[in-house]
Order: sequence, then C-alpha cells, then structure tokens
Amino acid sequence: MTTRRFFAAALLVTLVMAGIVSHYASSSPDGLEKVAGDKGISAGEAGEKEHALKDSPLGDYGVKGIDDARLSGGLSGVIGVGAVLLVGGGLFWALRRRPSQDD
Repeated sequence: MTTRRFFAAALLVTLVMAGIVSHYASSSPDGLEKVAGDKGISAGEAGEKEHALKDSPLGDYGVKGIDDARLSGGLSGVIGVGAVLLVGGGLFWALRRRPSQDD
C-alpha cells in the first residue's frame, strides 16, 4: 500500500467515524463526570458552568442553524476533522525539514 492510499483510507475512516458513527456514541456521562457527580464536586458554586463558546457556530457538538440533531452532529464532526487537518497540516508544512543550502 502506498503512502498516499494509506492517508486517503485513514481520512475516509476518520470522516465516517466523525460524521456517522459519532451519532451512536453514548450520551451518558464519562467517568470523570460521573465521579464528580457522585462526590458532589460538580454541584454548587464550584460546579458546572456554561462554557464561553456555547453560542458559537459549532457549540455543543452541533452546527448552529441545523435543526436535525443527527445531521448537525455529524457535520460538526466533519468540520472538526477538517479544522484539525488544516491546522496540523499547516504546522507540519511550516515546520518540516528543508534541505540545507550546502547540499
């Protein structure tokens, strides 16, 4: 398998996971949230607060303006994958090793 095919397959799997499979993830709290709730850490003044970006276009794992929860969540995941690839790829490109002038 060539490197290009490997990356294309990895991108396809990532997009399918973010766009389709993520809809079937459990809505139950994860381990940290469960323990915080059980111990009373998340209740009261030191408890959960709304985050500053909840009203952003991709706040709360969805795309603002799309009413279908499945489509909104899937599209949010695909946009997130694209953003990570752009930022990571840009950093990789900017920091890559370049041949020295002496060669």
